[in-house]
Amino acid sequence: MPFGAVLAQVGGLGRFQVLQTTLLVVPILLMASHNLLQNFTAAVPPHRCRLAGAFNTTPWAPGATWDLSNGTRWGGNGTFEATLGSCLRYVASSSGNGSAGPRRTEPCGDGWEYDRSTYVATIVTEWDLVCSYRQLRQMAQSIYMAGVLVGALVLGGLSDRFGRKAMLMWSYLQLGVMGTCTAFAPNYATYCVLRFAGGMALSGFGLSIACLVVEWIPTSHRAITVAITGFAYTLGQILLAGVAFAVPHWRSLQLTVSLPFFGFLLYSWWLAESARWLVLSGKAEAAVKVLQRVAGINGRKEEGEKITVEILRSHMKEELAGLKASYTISDLVRTPVIRRIFFCLSIVWFSISFSYYGLAMDLQNFGVSIYLIQVIFGAVDFPAKVVVTISLSYVGRRLSLAVALFLAGLAIIANIFVPTELQTLRTALAVLGKGCLSASFNCVFLYTTELYPTPIRQTGLGFGSTMARVGGIVAPLVKMLDESYPLLPPAVYGVFPVVAAVVAAFLPETLNMPLPDTIQEVESRAKRKPKEDPKEKIPLEPQEKTPQKEP
Repeated sequence: MPFGAVLAQVGGLGRFQVLQTTLLVVPILLMASHNLLQNFTAAVPPHRCRLAGAFNTTPWAPGATWDLSNGTRWGGNGTFEATLGSCLRYVASSSGNGSAGPRRTEPCGDGWEYDRSTYVATIVTEWDLVCSYRQLRQMAQSIYMAGVLVGALVLGGLSDRFGRKAMLMWSYLQLGVMGTCTAFAPNYATYCVLRFAGGMALSGFGLSIACLVVEWIPTSHRAITVAITGFAYTLGQILLAGVAFAVPHWRSLQLTVSLPFFGFLLYSWWLAESARWLVLSGKAEAAVKVLQRVAGINGRKEEGEKITVEILRSHMKEELAGLKASYTISDLVRTPVIRRIFFCLSIVWFSISFSYYGLAMDLQNFGVSIYLIQVIFGAVDFPAKVVVTISLSYVGRRLSLAVALFLAGLAIIANIFVPTELQTLRTALAVLGKGCLSASFNCVFLYTTELYPTPIRQTGLGFGSTMARVGGIVAPLVKMLDESYPLLPPAVYGVFPVVAAVVAAFLPETLNMPLPDTIQEVESRAKRKPKEDPKEKIPLEPQEKTPQKEP
């Protein structure tokens, strides 16, 4: 009786799976809020040098008259002052006509004045992250993504060692504390440190949720369940626009998206640890208790009482025999099939995230309301993910991923040849590309959990997430090159998904395949020739025949 049969015995997709998945999906709504938060908390409003004198006490002082065409301001005392762009100002003179010849300029020595009509307060306005300090804004996002990267490396491995639930609860606590403290950061350096720690926690709970979801869901429902988690992230992007519009101060916004994690921590005590992980970690007694509890919730209490430690051990001899005392990241490259999977997935994860954040973190350059474009970028994910969910079930994981990546790259590259005057078409192509990248995220998320065996699944998913965060770190750095080479960023953002589409073709198909429990099982599958066309054995509904080896 392999684990798939055990899961079917306690109810398959029952009340417990629905409740647990729902409780795990809710925090994903706020995952987008933290990943994309700096679109709003670090927004750059229109600004000019603050001018010396009595009329610089408030931004865009009503006591002064601005000539918006050249930045000239006539002060109330009759002096003539002006700024040259947003980073230089003319040296003040005592005559409205000025002296003959070019006027002298100087840096903004008295700070800046900001238009606060749209953004009441951001980290840019609070710490003057403009002009010579403008790179600090991008650095803050890169530091956050570096935290997500470290979290994927550290917490992903710890989850395989100490359990999915334990790391999930720790991550909730860490993100709640670090996010709340960030809202009260007294300076830029403290802000970056706290955002780094928050990024680590976000990566930790994301990976733990991924494994808890797929390890409790039967094979026939796995694709749609993962799609639901993807829709939750999409909905979170749309909610972020509404919350940011309602809460324009960056500190209040940071607090709003962080405090709910204390609530998630409280109800996470009810969640069940992965029984599959418990068995393979030598904790069969705890696995039996969890399975009996699940059976009771699903109305299969009598069936659950039939499960004993001896039954679990006797019928999972093959899986247990293939286990080592411990697993490390070296197991991702130790055997040939796992090694090929590892390298291919690393390229795919990096490429998707690199291009995704290259588009998603550049909302202010679309020439429309940042709140509106955030909603559009979020809304396009719904049809994209519906299409890819159907494709995952009927066409397969490999082809769905490759096509989504290719279309994303094609849309981004095509934008290079569209004149800047056709802003609507350029925005439409960017939205199409972003939708395809979001669909690709759904594909690779599910694909990764199905390709790696249970003992290293969290580690593999963690390393994939690591490569994604590297892409997220590099994306804004490439964007900085557009001042010197305007065509380079979109070209690079477009080429990487196309390359990843080719690489994805080298991954094995997993449609309707049971989750592997050992490394040897993965290696053995690659040597066997499929007997049936995967498209002809898709269980769209639970079937009456004998359960597969593993859901």
